[in-house]
Amino acid sequence: MKAVILAAGKGERLRPLTNTRPKHILPVGGAPLIEWPLRGLADMGICEALIVTHYMGDQIKAQLGDGSSLGISISYARQDEVKGTADAFAVGEAFVGDDEFLGFYGDGFITVDSFKAVLDAHGTGETILGVIHVDDPSRLGTVELDGDRVTRLVEKPPKGEAPSNLANTGIYLFTPEIFDHIRDTGLSSRGEYEVTDSIGSLIESGATVKAAILPPKGWMDVGQPWDLLEANARALNGLASTVNGDLEDDVSIHGPVHIEKGARIRSGAYIEGPVYIGPGSDIGPNCYIRPCTSIGANVRIGNACEVKNSLVMDGSHIAHLSYVGDSVIGEGCNFGAGTITANIRFDKKNVKMSIKGSGVDSGRRKLGAVVGDKAQTGINVSLLPGIKIGSGAWVAPSLVVDEDVPSGYFLKKDGCVPRKDLNS
Repeated sequence: MKAVILAAGKGERLRPLTNTRPKHILPVGGAPLIEWPLRGLADMGICEALIVTHYMGDQIKAQLGDGSSLGISISYARQDEVKGTADAFAVGEAFVGDDEFLGFYGDGFITVDSFKAVLDAHGTGETILGVIHVDDPSRLGTVELDGDRVTRLVEKPPKGEAPSNLANTGIYLFTPEIFDHIRDTGLSSRGEYEVTDSIGSLIESGATVKAAILPPKGWMDVGQPWDLLEANARALNGLASTVNGDLEDDVSIHGPVHIEKGARIRSGAYIEGPVYIGPGSDIGPNCYIRPCTSIGANVRIGNACEVKNSLVMDGSHIAHLSYVGDSVIGEGCNFGAGTITANIRFDKKNVKMSIKGSGVDSGRRKLGAVVGDKAQTGINVSLLPGIKIGSGAWVAPSLVVDEDVPSGYFLKKDGCVPRKDLNS
């Protein structure tokens, strides 16, 4: 059996992190997001996959190559125009030929147990949908069942009107028959060709479409910036302690901590796992690295810093006396000494974050900052909960930042200006 993986989207809700990369290669647990399901496929004996790309597809190809390092053969195809999931799956028709195939979206965190559940539910000639129990199905597509048979799909139903609390995860086992229904699929109200409409047509034709209920932690949608923190925590679950780097005297390690070759942990560092530390990174002295933190390659965490439940991507520099909590820090950032990411509101309410121009409740009581690649702060900068700093943005020293800073802008005491205008 082969797999077709959709990885064409821009990930606009994940900006500024996706200004410079496709969302599918955002790192969680020390590996690109899309790599986790690829490892699962290999574990299940699925040895060939096609990845359908569009936005910055060359970066995905450069990251994964031919898949040999993951034990799977990867091919690539480009969706010339992003016209919906049905159109994207159609790109894979020649690749799968007349065989059944596994299809899924490459921007979710998926465990091998989820693939196993779908394959175990499969009978010859049947289409299988992976579904999962959720508290609020209004944000996702939901399914209506008669026994284990899918009778209807409802996309993002209003609160209280969902036919069930089973969400469609976008993990499918398709027969080649799906391509006939894709060809007959018209534009949706969103102006896209959607595979859920194709599946609806398949159901109406009398074909057998069944649901496979996935394990509770077997899948999650990574659509909002804070979802990366949960995906990272799941990726670190079950991490084995491996110390390949150099540890100075008086380093304390508790719980599962993975330290890559070439990393240096200086005296007085205290690390509580699960924690991942990438190659070439330099931590300490006297740092506190708390659980569910992933630190990329060639990162510098200076003296007396604390990092908690955060992602710090390759090449970033967190200067001494700084605190990073419940935050996502992009590549090549530089934090001045004493930079603080506040992660809890003074009134203790859920933290909101601006997503595509609207304030969205993260559902989290603790959430720090999301910082794009190559951003920079001066000394003694404080970022309030839920703040986003755009890629390439600067923040002048000693400021309390209570509004997002756009990419390429410089926030100064007297206002925010484009950096390109600084020398004009």
